[in-house]
Amino acid sequence: MPVISLIDTAGAFPGVGAEERHIAESIAVNLREMFCLRVPVIAAVIGEGGSGGALGIGVANRVMIMENAYYSVISPEGCAAILWKDRTASPKAAEALRITAKDLLDFGLVDEIVPEPLCGAHHDPVEAAQLLKKALLAAWGSLKDKSEDELIAERYQKFRAYGRFFETPDSDLSSMRGGE
Repeated sequence: MPVISLIDTAGAFPGVGAEERHIAESIAVNLREMFCLRVPVIAAVIGEGGSGGALGIGVANRVMIMENAYYSVISPEGCAAILWKDRTASPKAAEALRITAKDLLDFGLVDEIVPEPLCGAHHDPVEAAQLLKKALLAAWGSLKDKSEDELIAERYQKFRAYGRFFETPDSDLSSMRGGE
C-alpha cells in the first residue's frame, strides 16, 4: 500500500513555545522517517503548503500540486513579517518566494500540476477530487512495481537533486567585498 500525503497547512506559529516543544526536531525526525519508508510515497499539495511541516510530509517519490496551491518552507505572510516586518507585504513575499505550481514545476520541485475546475477547486470540489484521484492513480501505477530499494533510492536521489547553485571565481568574490 502506498503512503499518500495530502498537504494543506499554513504552517506552525514560529514562537518560543514551538521551539520549547521541539518542533524543529519533530520535523527533522519526520523527514528522516519519510525517506526510510519502504513503500511508494505520493504527496499532493491541495491548498496551502507553507511550512517546514508541509515539506516534511512532502518527502515522496512523486510530488504533485493542485493548480492554485502553493508550496514553500514558509508562508508568504510569515516571510513578509520576517523580511519587511509587515504582513501586508505578503504579495511581494509570495512573488519573491516563487511558490506557484508553475514555478515549482519549472524548478523541478514538483513532478506534476493537477488541473482544477474552472474558478478553482473550491467551486467544484467533486470535480477537483476526481482530477486529483486520476493523478494519484497514475502516480501509483508508475510506482507499484518498483522494489523497496528502488523506491528508497529514487526518493533519496530526487531530494538530493533539489536546488541550483553556481560557483563564483575568487576574483569575483573580492570585487563583491569592495576589492579586498
